[in-house]
Amino acid sequence: QVQLVESGGGLVQPGGSLRLDCAASGFTFNRYWMSWYRQAPGKERELVASIFLQDSSGNYADSVKGRFTISRDNSKNTVSLQMNSLKTEDTAVYYCNAARDAMDYWGKGTLVTVSS
Repeated sequence: QVQLVESGGGLVQPGGSLRLDCAASGFTFNRYWMSWYRQAPGKERELVASIFLQDSSGNYADSVKGRFTISRDNSKNTVSLQMNSLKTEDTAVYYCNAARDAMDYWGKGTLVTVSS
């Protein structure tokens, strides 16, 4: 069955960095848009970054441009999110998403807390 398993969340101080990884299985990975979403307490889930082609730079929400980098490795069925210069407002549960046509898969999420 389809599985998306996120890892790498945790507690980091403002200005710090974290890397999130998502391991995918159960579908043809290279045919799907892969994205990271996040949901902060009391807020709606929002798109953070997405990528289709392995060699592309990806698309980003304005709030994370220049700080976050999405990448994928189609040989390993993984998608990653490198997060630098983290801010307290980046605190959220981060979700991995795979989408294509009517197909839409989600991981269970990993918590990122940015706090001093």
